[in-house]
Amino acid sequence: MGGAGAGAGRAGGVSPGVTAGRLGWSIVLVLVVDSSTPAVTAALVEVSAEGVASRAHRCTVDARAHGELLAPQVDAVLADADARPRDLTAIVAGLGPGPFTGLRVGLVTAATMGQVLGIPTYGVCSLDGLGHPVAAGEPVLAATDARRREVYWAVYDGAGQRIAGPNVDAPVVAADRARELAVTVAVGDGAHRYADVLGLPLRAEPRYPDATALAALAAERIRARAPGEALTPLYLRRPDAVAATARKPVLP
Repeated sequence: MGGAGAGAGRAGGVSPGVTAGRLGWSIVLVLVVDSSTPAVTAALVEVSAEGVASRAHRCTVDARAHGELLAPQVDAVLADADARPRDLTAIVAGLGPGPFTGLRVGLVTAATMGQVLGIPTYGVCSLDGLGHPVAAGEPVLAATDARRREVYWAVYDGAGQRIAGPNVDAPVVAADRARELAVTVAVGDGAHRYADVLGLPLRAEPRYPDATALAALAAERIRARAPGEALTPLYLRRPDAVAATARKPVLP
């Protein structure tokens, strides 16, 4: 980490990206990326025994520029925090669900950086970054735009635990399931887009997966220094363009 904190940590013999904390705990620097929605997000957070705190955050909404935007945003948040890639202890990535091309950008970026830096990667369902921070005692529907007049959706109980989904369906299907589960509020860009169909009160924010919430959901694994995970995307449906799986024989 940059700044006085980093200097003090290294002087005490602590590894880069780790600062000595109270009761033997550490404060570690973690990169968070999510490209499951039109919002291309990169953030740096500090994970400690006490919780998760944001250090730097960049988010640009552009559904057609995930590949062009994410790497520069990773560089930008590192610069904003006066940090370097080698200061990172782990990487957290939103697993989706999301459209094939955009989602793949974030997961490939996270996996490649983790491999190059030799640090673990942890995945979190991107919808959890919407539903978990909003839950406040009553069920909530989190929804993002899945195109084709559909939404990616999940339902969370009052404690923020996912109890349905993730799924991809027409908004009316999500609305029916939300009623069955006594949902009282909806959150996410998909919920705003199809508010008339869902028929639920809306939370203004977050519109897109919250980076600090994604990190908080992976924090237990980070603190435990759990082994890194394969970042398996939640596509939920096949991409629009699918390569042929077998060639037709030329000869009869």
